[in-house]
Amino acid sequence: MSMKRTINKTRNLMVGTALATFGLGCAKDAPQTPELNERWSEESLWSLEVVDIDGNTRSLSDYQGKVALVVNVASRCGFTSQYEELQALFEQRGDSDFVILGFPCNDFGGQESGTESEIKSFCSARYGVEFPMFEKVQITSDEDRSPVYLLLGTQTGKLPGWNFSKYVVGRDGRAIEFFNSTVTPSSPKIQSAIDEAMRKPAPAV
Repeated sequence: MSMKRTINKTRNLMVGTALATFGLGCAKDAPQTPELNERWSEESLWSLEVVDIDGNTRSLSDYQGKVALVVNVASRCGFTSQYEELQALFEQRGDSDFVILGFPCNDFGGQESGTESEIKSFCSARYGVEFPMFEKVQITSDEDRSPVYLLLGTQTGKLPGWNFSKYVVGRDGRAIEFFNSTVTPSSPKIQSAIDEAMRKPAPAV
């Protein structure tokens, strides 16, 4: 293991311990109402349209049939070094069956205040990020929450409590499991959830 990765893992452990002490980095219970359940409980993530980091409207149906790891990211967070593990995971698994989707968010500690162009430049220069990134989203506001997180929250019952929370999404676009910020991309828990999802065949179109 490289010295850089050892330092990053140590930093993540220290940050995770601090956040756990103060109750941050944990999941928040997602609102569960008849209206939300009717709209989102059976919806596929692949049915949504989003705007990518370059300002282009994209259909998430581009990823239909893949297993996805959806992450709310930030450039100035104690967990930002997880970008390194995310990119490594994407390189290891990023074939036709797996994708990572990064959604910048400034809701947690104001740690993603830059423009989309600045975010893209930072991720590329610092971590060599190649997985799909999208425009900034809102998560904590019940009124302005991104449809992506309305769907993920309704289906798992959990919303991010901090940056770098993660959802494993199945080939059918349904959310399978939520992981909080302290669970790193290379953790056995996430690897196992991805493996299990990838063993299931893609639904017929």
